[in-house]
Amino acid sequence: MNKMLLAYKKVRSNLHDLCSPQFGSGRSMEACRMQAKGPPQARPKEAILLSAIIALAFLSAPCTVGFSATSPTPVASLTNTSLSLGYVTVGTTSLAHTVTLKNIGNATLSITKLAITGTNASNFAQSNNCGSSVAAGASCTISVTFTPPATGTRSAALSITDNAPGGSQTVSLTGVGIVPAIYLSPSSLSFASRLLGTTSAAQAISVRNTGSGILLIIRLAITGANAGDFAQTNNCGSSVAPGGNCTVSVTFTPQADGSRRASLSITDNGIGTPQTVGLSGTGTGSPGTTPGTAASPAVILSPTSLTFASQSVGTTSAAQTVTLSNTGTAALSITSLAITGANASDFAQTNTCGSSVAASGKCTISLTFTPTASGSRAASVSITDSASRSPQTVVLSGTGTSPAGVSLSPTSLSFGSQPIATTSAAQTITLSNGGSTALNITGLAITGANASDFAEIADTCGSSLAAGGTCTIGVTFTPSASGQRTATLSITDNASGSPQAASFTGTGSPDVILSWGASPSSEVVGYNVYRGTTSGRESSTALNSAPINGTTYVDSNVTAGRMYYYVVKSVASGGELSAPSNETEATP
Repeated sequence: MNKMLLAYKKVRSNLHDLCSPQFGSGRSMEACRMQAKGPPQARPKEAILLSAIIALAFLSAPCTVGFSATSPTPVASLTNTSLSLGYVTVGTTSLAHTVTLKNIGNATLSITKLAITGTNASNFAQSNNCGSSVAAGASCTISVTFTPPATGTRSAALSITDNAPGGSQTVSLTGVGIVPAIYLSPSSLSFASRLLGTTSAAQAISVRNTGSGILLIIRLAITGANAGDFAQTNNCGSSVAPGGNCTVSVTFTPQADGSRRASLSITDNGIGTPQTVGLSGTGTGSPGTTPGTAASPAVILSPTSLTFASQSVGTTSAAQTVTLSNTGTAALSITSLAITGANASDFAQTNTCGSSVAASGKCTISLTFTPTASGSRAASVSITDSASRSPQTVVLSGTGTSPAGVSLSPTSLSFGSQPIATTSAAQTITLSNGGSTALNITGLAITGANASDFAEIADTCGSSLAAGGTCTIGVTFTPSASGQRTATLSITDNASGSPQAASFTGTGSPDVILSWGASPSSEVVGYNVYRGTTSGRESSTALNSAPINGTTYVDSNVTAGRMYYYVVKSVASGGELSAPSNETEATP
């Protein structure tokens, strides 16, 4: 290093003698060429590095340039400088989004702090495998999640403090908190008086989502003192899109005389859950036997049929209940209680009935639906007992669904040729749900041989995609090595054919990255870079078509393994060129 500094000082002294005065003094450019008579300029030992570091030392005139050696330096590179975490329901956590931190320099990158800062920092969380340092040429991954506590746009920043030039790197973070809002109409139902054991006409309740997020129906059931006197069917399914609505139909089958009351209860992800609608009606008439006849049991089932909402194949519905009432004057003996019919295995039951039900007693049968295939599914509850008209039956029906028409467009992305360690423009993939039910997304990841060379940005999909909806996923390419690079985007969901996949390809091209110090002269308007394959014989034609307005240049038109030589000239406002800088060499 001392020899390099000595050579530099000698050349600088000779240049000062030769090249003052400045441009426009009348002295020809040829006379202002570097004519140092000292020892040959020392070349940096690191000339074989992928990125050649050029330091220009300008004198009082912009006519000459001198090189100085540069110490090994870490260079931090982020695969993306912003992340959009998409739309997330308030109080829930998004899927993780990743940022890759790469050290493309030639010294270890020391990390002193990695934290989330900013206005809504507490809404975001990060985990990473970076540790306290990243070796030259290595990389690490930072995963970020978003848990909004309130609605609206939330923002923060991922801040990385390190020893790279500039001292810190930042990634801006944004997400939008959304929340559903449920509106029930009417808020209560009143049924006219009915004879015991007879069923009324259905009355309807409208369920509307007036909020900004998907309304998830967690449980929809009839509860309360006389819940067994009322029954419901609905077309709500497991979710209602923003602005959408569904209908719950309620019937009344009184089991006893007098006023009967219950509530329709809807447990969801909206504010103020559960929501309730009051139900009331009056039963008339008394069960019993005709005088002079023997005591006997009498069975009333309520309801006599159950319809389950559409249910994704392989998942289990919320339970629905059937009440068995013995309105007779003798105990009811039960010899069999089973599910029968074409799709009996799609339904399951548990009950509190045991082998008998006392006179005027009740028991309940809870049923669930787990479709094994898409389409209509049907079965029956069959109860063999000591009452007349045995066996008693309850008709069961439901529909199995699989989100259909789920697709990615396009199914492959080609990023072409990209210089090593530089990031391409983003390309977009659209995920479409052409089915009639919500698409539940449980995983979204980039996998494959060169997964770390590709990055997912600006994902708007979140954890659920409504029927008929679309979302987008942005992808960038930052090759870490030369040659073809491949990976695959994999989306795991509840659609048939999961996971959905899209392939990525790109080619890492060798390059030489040049950088130099800026001239202090106000007359300099830019720089030209010249290249040759033989030392001292650089081309007279600049690589750049116009003066470079900066102090870096990437030469991508190179062949891996071949030695190249470079010099830089400053360009004055009148177009005059300085003498060439000292020469540097690089082998990509």
